[in-house]
Amino acid sequence: MLPPYLLLVRAGFRRHSTYLTASFAGLFTNTVFGLLRVAVLLAVVASAGRVAGYDAADTSTFVWLGQGLLAVVLLWPDRQLAERVRSGDVAIDLARPWNLQAALLAQDIGRAGHAVLIRLAPPVAFGAAVLPFRWPDSPWSAVLFAVSTTLAVVVSFALRFLLDLTAFWMLDNRGVVGIYASGSGLACGLTIPLAFFPDVLRAALYATPFPALMQTPIDVFSERGPTAALIGHQVLWAAVLLAAGRLVLARATRKLVVQGG
Repeated sequence: MLPPYLLLVRAGFRRHSTYLTASFAGLFTNTVFGLLRVAVLLAVVASAGRVAGYDAADTSTFVWLGQGLLAVVLLWPDRQLAERVRSGDVAIDLARPWNLQAALLAQDIGRAGHAVLIRLAPPVAFGAAVLPFRWPDSPWSAVLFAVSTTLAVVVSFALRFLLDLTAFWMLDNRGVVGIYASGSGLACGLTIPLAFFPDVLRAALYATPFPALMQTPIDVFSERGPTAALIGHQVLWAAVLLAAGRLVLARATRKLVVQGG
């Protein structure tokens, strides 16, 4: 029999595999938006020949990997934990014989595994078939991309977990989530490559966890920059944010006030 947390990984995968219609609808939407984004960025690159080291193939690779990773990393919170805090159902979760943070992370990894199959692989295959695409020169880069993507999921989960925990102190944390959502897409390298930014701004962004969510896995796949440093940045932020989540959760449960039912 599988260990309990591996069972939760499997449960997370199965849960999302039951909603195939929604998954394929999301895949279609991702592909359409990918075509729009790649058209805009290719026009920018074509006008200059090359921008910050990005040619047409690099730009197409950036867009299609980003579109695929969006659902895998799950950049924006779904607020499920926050809603359970608001309703009081989190008291049941805290009473269960598990580590709440580890249990939710295990389920999120299962969700991400399903998204890799349905939301990452098809857009990348489509983009590589119809547009120039930059495949890695070394097969090890594909392995390291898988490692980097897993770390990106962990960092994203840790950030979303912290955002959801603000519901312990707020009646409604949608404002905090909205502020996060409005800036995270640009800061993580989803909208445009971070290499397009001025050096000072790019250095400031790399002092935050946001590049670890999207730009780093893409750079590892594209073999741009020192891979060890890129993955090390992800490992550091994953450790810091998970530790912060444990501390905040412990603080929150000491003064839990159940609202509602």
